[in-house]
Amino acid sequence: MEPDHRPKSGLNLPPGMSQTSLKLETPSTNSFLWISNRSSPRSISNLSASSSSPSKAKTTCSDRFIPCRSSSRLHTFGLIEKPSPSKEGGNDAYIRLLRQELFGPDFAASNSCSSPVGGGQGSPSSLNRNMMRFKVEHSSSLSSPFSPSNLGRADGGLFSEGSTPPAKPPRKVPKTPHKVLDAPQLQDDFYLNLVDWSSQNILAVGLGTCVYLWNASNSKVTKLCDLGPNDSVCSVQWTREGSYVSIGTNLGLVQVWDGAQGKKIRTMSGHQTRTGVLAWNSRILSSGSRDRAILQHDLRVSDDYISKLVGHKSEICGLKWSHDDRELASGGNDNQLLVWNLHSQQPLHKLREHTAAVKAIAWSPHQSDLLVSGGGTADRCIRFWNTTNGNQLNSMDTGSQVCNLAWSKNVNEIVSTHGYSQNQVMVWKYPSLTKVATLTGHSFRVLYLAMSPDGQTIVTGAGDETLRFWNIFPSIKLPAPGRETGLWSMGRTYIR
Repeated sequence: MEPDHRPKSGLNLPPGMSQTSLKLETPSTNSFLWISNRSSPRSISNLSASSSSPSKAKTTCSDRFIPCRSSSRLHTFGLIEKPSPSKEGGNDAYIRLLRQELFGPDFAASNSCSSPVGGGQGSPSSLNRNMMRFKVEHSSSLSSPFSPSNLGRADGGLFSEGSTPPAKPPRKVPKTPHKVLDAPQLQDDFYLNLVDWSSQNILAVGLGTCVYLWNASNSKVTKLCDLGPNDSVCSVQWTREGSYVSIGTNLGLVQVWDGAQGKKIRTMSGHQTRTGVLAWNSRILSSGSRDRAILQHDLRVSDDYISKLVGHKSEICGLKWSHDDRELASGGNDNQLLVWNLHSQQPLHKLREHTAAVKAIAWSPHQSDLLVSGGGTADRCIRFWNTTNGNQLNSMDTGSQVCNLAWSKNVNEIVSTHGYSQNQVMVWKYPSLTKVATLTGHSFRVLYLAMSPDGQTIVTGAGDETLRFWNIFPSIKLPAPGRETGLWSMGRTYIR
């Protein structure tokens, strides 16, 4: 081919492209202007007819080039069309991520095969597993306030596989009493029971020879009775309805008073010496004495007592009826805990694991046949019993004398009051027996304990002649409003 002697073109060529790579043809009726870039992978020079070869057949071409995409290599440049998130299937990635956060990566992977977005090479189902996930840094430094949510963590997240929900933080209990009342002549005697709170919100307190009633609703104080110089109050106990209060005296008498009218209903004898503990069920009043006997009184009959239970070898200081009125538990200074049946004169169980006097007794309101008891200074233990078979279920050493026990009716927790040597009030969870709170304030043994009718407040009394009121239990959880099932409900549900 002869060299080209035409003048040089004024085109500015890009680097690496020689001028010989461009060929300018003279326009004619059967040819068109074309540019061939030999360095391009998509050469189109074979589609044009050159004027230098007139012997070849003439080719008619249009003024527009439309490539054939079937033979192109668009996937090399990542130009394969993908579904748009704004069109159908746009929420699948979000749904998959939400499932992964809530139920773990295994659940998300098992459901990805059914997702309309997944499948094929480079499928989002295989790539989105870590989408929008924070990397968990295991370091000893303080966590950032912008740290990842516990829902998506694999090291103990809320719903991660094989893990248990995190423990609730301990409930906050006020450490100080919200009210303190003076109680002069409140005796420091472990074997007496001088404080009780009625279901009508009236507190009865035995002070010396007198019994006083304190109305918790208006703080009004009423003097109920005075036993005189020759006797003294050893125990007080309200009926379950809160209308009558029974009083045990130092002379061994049992008196029953109408709390609202301030009148004595009856006096019953039978004990030889002081009556230090009383317990009501629905219709029977039980009294325990230093004479080691338990007397059963029925106000509906004229006799002073209808039966006598003998089993203890020393003074009786603890007495409680079960909530279903079937069993009576008694504790004495002989270190015994006895369980009696309503229709038997002999104890069903003689529990002798305590090594000191048993004054603290309480029945569970949440589980039948579950009894808890506490021992004195030489024992210091709280023990749990199954009264069906008499087996001990659990025990723990509190480190100090156990004076009283009460079971919350709102939550499954127990409050215990203590004497030597720490004089504290303690709250325990059951059945884990973890300590919820320790309350201090009394300077003497906390010998007396009673609970308010709503189950939220307790009152404690001690030889320091004070009554202290503590808010330790939450309110009872009411069930959520249910679906109406009446004839006219029409399937409606409550909105609020």
